[in-house]
Amino acid sequence: MIEVLLVEDDPGDVLMTEEAFAEYKVANRLTVVADGESAMRYLRKEGEHAGAATPDLVLLDLNLPRMDGREVLAELKEHPELRRIPVVVLTTSEAEEDILRSYNLHANAYVTKPVDFERFISVVRKIDEFFVSVVRLPKR
Repeated sequence: MIEVLLVEDDPGDVLMTEEAFAEYKVANRLTVVADGESAMRYLRKEGEHAGAATPDLVLLDLNLPRMDGREVLAELKEHPELRRIPVVVLTTSEAEEDILRSYNLHANAYVTKPVDFERFISVVRKIDEFFVSVVRLPKR
């Protein structure tokens, strides 16, 4: 079982991700935060997140309130203890500028969210399979 942090402000996308985890019996633990500032507090274990588990994987939307996903990615990858956490940018943007910037900020993958529910579930399942079955993650 791996700890997954979903940083997503759209309740519909949160619900679809939760359903994808439930539908395919993904045993991984999914924690959701709705904005970039909350994500950084969670990752740094500050305030209400003091006892939070360190995620093994971050699914990060780019368009977030308060602190956008690009800023979260940059800050996370600058932090010596957090930079090794794999980050999959999971966003609706297909802009080449967003793709290049995300990889320049050391995103591990960039995935455009499908709008179709079945394809969305398939994408989430493939991300999960890859990071659970194929990739060897560092120990927490």
